[in-house]
Amino acid sequence: MQIHPSILSADFAHLADEIGRIENSDAIHVDVMDNHFVPNLTMGLPVVKAIRAATHKPLDIHLMIEDADRWAPDYADLGAESVTFHVEASGAPIRLARELRARGSKASMALKPATPIEPYMDMLTELDMLLLMTVEPGFGGQSFLDVVLPKIRRARQAIEDSGVPIALQVDGGVAPDTIERAAEAGADVFVAGSAVYSADDPSKAIDDLRALARNAQR
Repeated sequence: MQIHPSILSADFAHLADEIGRIENSDAIHVDVMDNHFVPNLTMGLPVVKAIRAATHKPLDIHLMIEDADRWAPDYADLGAESVTFHVEASGAPIRLARELRARGSKASMALKPATPIEPYMDMLTELDMLLLMTVEPGFGGQSFLDVVLPKIRRARQAIEDSGVPIALQVDGGVAPDTIERAAEAGADVFVAGSAVYSADDPSKAIDDLRALARNAQR
């Protein structure tokens, strides 16, 4: 059970300090948005490069951008431990996954809530992680979509059938009142933004979320 706080909910004016508040996290989730694939604009390569220089924590880069085939490898070259591209924005997802791995990053593929998992089950072995969005991508603070839970269960079964240890991540609306449902369905990596950074003690919030997920899994 891994918790990846999203710095989208952090104070961007004091980003290094905000990262320092989540030292007990398993990785730092960085949302890159281009205002084309999603209706929001966040950060790009220069800011991610600065984040990389500011922390030893693993970076979990989530690209919500068009033309992922062109841009995703650049984030691997920056030293990101994991790079997630959206299958809806990739013309050649298998080739891209292999390129990310060749450049030293883990390869992760994201699906929007309405994108079915079934067409991509045969390529799961090309991935290190599968991200199922539990909100429509673009903005933090949205409510968890329970309609995605059956897809999480199907994805977990497909991963088990593949025989490959692929992480199953969920992103969107993850909070104390939703993380247990996602864990019970089969997720084992959780992106939490406002649930962490809106807490008085972000590190305690991370520990509490992790404990809830572990209890639900058991």
